Amino acid sequence: MENDLLVLADQLGQYLKARNQTIATAESCTGGWIAECITSVAGSSAWFDRGFVTYSNIAKQQMLGVRAETLEKFGAVSAETASEMVAGALAQSEADCAVAVTGIAGPDGGTLEKPVGTIYIAWQTKNQPIKSVRIQHSGNRQQIREQTVITAIKGLIT
Repeated sequence: MENDLLVLADQLGQYLKARNQTIATAESCTGGWIAECITSVAGSSAWFDRGFVTYSNIAKQQMLGVRAETLEKFGAVSAETASEMVAGALAQSEADCAVAVTGIAGPDGGTLEKPVGTIYIAWQTKNQPIKSVRIQHSGNRQQIREQTVITAIKGLIT
């Protein structure tokens, strides 16, 4: 793993430990990479509860409670889906906060409305409103996924 990602994950751990909080992740396009970064930090079991890798729509529905209507109306790559994913991660875990990511890492799958590199990230702390963003990353599949991991972790500590 890149040293920058490990440093960022360590900063997240310090942030969460200082607040006596734990985190869960809900990942689609990053395929568990956020959870992998977190668990690369020694002692992360004190602040990482669990990760959900919900690549398919059915997994999003079964594991996180994303509604079929949301997927049909807005698509898997949408603010609405990311928001339901993060809420589901909190509901299906013991975590105090969660992050969810969904997007199009490419090289295929993009449209004019949602080109390759379109990413939605949602963050939530229990009993707080959901924050979500749409980001347009560029580069190849690996670069888009890595930028998404960085943005997701930074969003938790800023």
